[in-house]
Amino acid sequence: MSNASEKPTVSRFNARVVLISVGAALGGFLFGFDTSVINGAVESINKHYDITNTGLQGFAVSSALLGCAVGAWFAGGVANRLGRIPVMVIAAFLFLASSILTGLAPNLPLFIIWRVVGGLGVGAASVIAPAYIAEVSPARVRGRLGSLQQLAIVLGIFVALLSDNLLANTAGSASDTLWWGLEAWRWMFFVTAIPALVYGIAALGLPESPRYLVHKGDYDKASRVLHDFSGELDVNLKIQEIEKTIDKEKRESLGDLRGNRFGLKPVVWVGILLSVFQQFVGINVIFYYSSSLWQSVGFDESDALLESVITSITNIVVTVVAILLVDKVGRRPMLLVGSAGMGVCLTTMAIAFSQATGSGDNPSLEGAWGTIALVAANGFVVFFGATWGPLVWVLLGEMFPNSIRATALAVAAAAQWLANFFISTTFPKFSEIGLTFAYGFYAFFAILSFFFVLWQVPETKGRELEDMSDDAAVVRRGGKTQVAESAA
Repeated sequence: MSNASEKPTVSRFNARVVLISVGAALGGFLFGFDTSVINGAVESINKHYDITNTGLQGFAVSSALLGCAVGAWFAGGVANRLGRIPVMVIAAFLFLASSILTGLAPNLPLFIIWRVVGGLGVGAASVIAPAYIAEVSPARVRGRLGSLQQLAIVLGIFVALLSDNLLANTAGSASDTLWWGLEAWRWMFFVTAIPALVYGIAALGLPESPRYLVHKGDYDKASRVLHDFSGELDVNLKIQEIEKTIDKEKRESLGDLRGNRFGLKPVVWVGILLSVFQQFVGINVIFYYSSSLWQSVGFDESDALLESVITSITNIVVTVVAILLVDKVGRRPMLLVGSAGMGVCLTTMAIAFSQATGSGDNPSLEGAWGTIALVAANGFVVFFGATWGPLVWVLLGEMFPNSIRATALAVAAAAQWLANFFISTTFPKFSEIGLTFAYGFYAFFAILSFFFVLWQVPETKGRELEDMSDDAAVVRRGGKTQVAESAA
């Protein structure tokens, strides 16, 4: 397999590629905002709709994630037929409709339905943004630009939690009436219409992906995008490289993902498992349930919401650190450090909650244990935000070959949303069993993820997208990393 470093340099850095990458990454902002805006509304929703069953509580919180999985699953196919930009616009429209109708929902079934509709848009955006950014980015800065997706996600989380905090404090609490006779928790959802509009307008101003344009035979437009935005100096050479990896006579489909590793190509399994591990470490428990969690260990509603905002700021800072390091250090070393750090922090949280008093879902941490749990939780966010948060999206955007990228990314993203749904839905039940059990479960998968990266995840730093293989897998032989090829 050729290495990008062996090729002559035929590109220059063009600042405009940063601007269009930021525009595409706004889809990540919707992702973060939509999935975290419910954080400040959980208790009020339970009270308003009189939800007493913990399983139903978990489903109400995570129902949007089912829509996300469906949206992610179909986004690749739609993007291959219509283009990347139309999918972004459709996603923005679905999110806009959901934000208004969820806030107005008179009963729990309609609330769940409109959350699922919004999830369709968020799921589609979660697939298209990393694919688009990878396809317009020069290889040497692709990691940094791909990390913009995660930066947008954590900014969305921060703004959602901040707006929740401001609205709840303005009304007195999330359950109190704010404006026009509507409770503050409803306004938490109305506010999401703003990023939906911004994303839709931004998407309309983006150029189409050059690799999609080549796939469709529109070489003139592809040449302009490659030269004006991606900074390619020899656009003809780049188009030839793209053509070699795209079969224009065959429409991309799920059948293209078939291989000899349990029915799928090895690289597809690596993408799926990266997605699953990213969620099974329990990161979204912190962002969906943190307000309820910190209230259970002694914080009042205002302080718990503030602590959630502080945690999200920490996540933003470490994501910026990841952006600065990813193209220098590489993907694998950072993921390994992240897995080890998360394992330690989650194990510490499990031990801390083993010292809690009180019943299963209403623990109380006495003495130093509350502080230890708080430090460990924020340490977990630091390790996740600096590694697994951004780097999984970077890898998913770049690790698949051109011929299967959109479809494989859609499958991997759908797996991520389903894993997210499982973790988010089961947390109320896990907490009934005991938070020691819950965080022990997440710690186990954090430790397991270390060995998965060590044995299976390829290093993609500096490699051109046209160099990606259906079968690339990293193996360790005699302490030396190699790229192994197995027949599909």
